[in-house]
Amino acid sequence: METDSPHTAAPPPLRIRPARPADASAIAAVHAESRRATMPYLPPQKRTHDEITHWIREIVLPQSHTVVAARGPEILGYASVRGDLLDHLYLRPDCRRTGIGTLLLAEAQRLSPDGLTLHVFQLNTDARAFYAHHGFTVISTGDGSDNMENLPELTLRRTPDGGTP
Repeated sequence: METDSPHTAAPPPLRIRPARPADASAIAAVHAESRRATMPYLPPQKRTHDEITHWIREIVLPQSHTVVAARGPEILGYASVRGDLLDHLYLRPDCRRTGIGTLLLAEAQRLSPDGLTLHVFQLNTDARAFYAHHGFTVISTGDGSDNMENLPELTLRRTPDGGTP
């Protein structure tokens, strides 16, 4: 006797892989969605999706080591490292607190084996907690005059031995 049972295919495995120019539009969407959901204190984005895509494809990808977290064709998050600076780590809002950010951060650390520095808005308490959990410490503070949002920021650093330089 046959029974009807719903079969759901397992989702494709999560992969951390180098970003490609063809990923720029999906990365731009992740970037905009993440900022909108996790940083409500920022003014509404004035740049269009096409402008953000152009910036990702023409500036971020050529100037950084950028990796994406992908499940099949879906881009769930990305991280960009320029030298020892973690310039970007963004996730789709529905992918937060699933371990994907930790995987992207681990790859960023692999790309910069002598340590990573990053900037985070002081108001971004979730990101600050995430980085503190991963061993980053505050090495300087800023009043916002160095960023286009004019918001006070922190500079964080983590070295492989867990210390600061």
